[in-house]
Amino acid sequence: MNPHRRRFIGQAVMQAAAATGLSAFTAGARANAQGARLDARAATPARPLGSLGRAPCVVVGSGYGGAVAALRLAQAGIPVVMLEMGRLWTQPADDGRIFCKTLSPDGRAMWFKDRTEAPLQSFLGLDVINRKIPRYAGVLDRINFPGISVYAGRGVGGGSLVNGGMAVTPRRDYLARILPQLDSDEMYQRWFPLANRTLGVGQVDPVWFESAASQRYARVARDQAQRAGFRTTFVPSVYDLDYLAREERQAAPRSALAQEVIYGNEHGKLSLDRTYLAEAMGTGRLALYCLHEVTRIRQQADGDYLLDVRQIDAQGTVLGTSQLRCGSVFLGAGSVGTSSMLVKARDTGDLPRLPAAVGQGWGNNGNVMAARANHVWHPTGTVQCTMPLMGIDDWDHPTRPVFAEITPLPTGFENWVSMYLGVTRNPERASFRLDTVSGKVVLDWRREQNATSVQALKGLLDTINRREGTLYRVDLFGGGRSFADDFTYHPLGGCLLGQATDDHGRVTGHRGLYVTDGALIPGSVGVNPFVTITALAERNMAHILRSDVIA
Repeated sequence: MNPHRRRFIGQAVMQAAAATGLSAFTAGARANAQGARLDARAATPARPLGSLGRAPCVVVGSGYGGAVAALRLAQAGIPVVMLEMGRLWTQPADDGRIFCKTLSPDGRAMWFKDRTEAPLQSFLGLDVINRKIPRYAGVLDRINFPGISVYAGRGVGGGSLVNGGMAVTPRRDYLARILPQLDSDEMYQRWFPLANRTLGVGQVDPVWFESAASQRYARVARDQAQRAGFRTTFVPSVYDLDYLAREERQAAPRSALAQEVIYGNEHGKLSLDRTYLAEAMGTGRLALYCLHEVTRIRQQADGDYLLDVRQIDAQGTVLGTSQLRCGSVFLGAGSVGTSSMLVKARDTGDLPRLPAAVGQGWGNNGNVMAARANHVWHPTGTVQCTMPLMGIDDWDHPTRPVFAEITPLPTGFENWVSMYLGVTRNPERASFRLDTVSGKVVLDWRREQNATSVQALKGLLDTINRREGTLYRVDLFGGGRSFADDFTYHPLGGCLLGQATDDHGRVTGHRGLYVTDGALIPGSVGVNPFVTITALAERNMAHILRSDVIA
């Protein structure tokens, strides 16, 4: 069947499932203001998980790696059970929207938080960014460790629901440096093109970019960078750029131009539920269980795996627990989720033969954020596109390589701010470990490990400030800071390819146990990582399906 036809069928199935299994989200601004409880139930297949008995294979998590695994397994004729701890975001709520608005968040915004936890903390010293919200199974999580916080998407599609859509293929020389076991010709001639096609990656029209009002902020930052001697480059995107052009003309409902990004995009975003997962669902071989979290994994004497699974509703109430037996497990719960699951299994004795390398080699992709105040004669625009389409490429600098995304600050009024998310080459790494007192897996990253990243972005922006006669904004990140180094959008590592696994993601010493996600990548890839995660998963799954028996 044609992939486009499978996607159409898959999307229809998910929409129908949501329509029949998802109760009204009795939220909206009115309910949020009144502090009312929000109600939603994720759609699940007709058969309860506990009644399945044994499944040939289970995919844990529906982000990029998990989505690739599900599609390729299903295409190979193998029935797939997918377990996703978040909900299915396809059905409009009572207010007519799937996601809440960025500037008027409700429970849909965040994963069981009492208050939103956006990257920015204040504006002009005013606490106007974050809001009190009801606790709910929202779309964005901020996982707070002592030394760093990690943003993660919660829902069918994982991080694709909440990222900025920047679909960047890494530099060939850097990928060869961090993952030397990969065949570069194969990656760049086969797997990256396949990933980009299936994700729906598009290229910016330079003519449109130069005239679009929503890109003024990017043009201002680009021109300043070029005047300071830096090279800039367009960035491909998984946002539908034709749709974006219609938004600009006000010929379509606005999403990227309506300040939507971190709490989900109502329109335009080609998230995984519209690409890989829709196509997998269209095969008829994918059973998707939402709001189902794997809490324990262990191996039976016959080699099968036994998963303990907790089902919750959208308010976090535990509806029940069940066990699922399976022949193969594909872990795609993200760098933090996959690593934590395996560290806990090893250190509690459930999978005692897991190697010491499990939990090692984690990094934040060198993420650090900063903003500059422009002169009044350099306005950045009242309407700004939330999908970044341009970056400053200073990766060849001999001592402080950095790729700086030019990011928006879409306040809805002129703010004269240029903001950046830096991706730097930071060699610092951290490890996950089980805290025996709390029973939770923790990460030992320390704030001082961010110093290399801060200095790299500072070196670039200091140069621009000197050339332009401008200063940093110190009101946005709290505490009078110019640089925000306390969070990451790009968690990588924890189960490194070729160390915790073999060279194709098979967990060492455990037949039928695989890692498919960013946990395989050693802490840094030099750009936004989701295209690399997708291409690596494509490469690994092709080899696994040729070589292994999935039963």
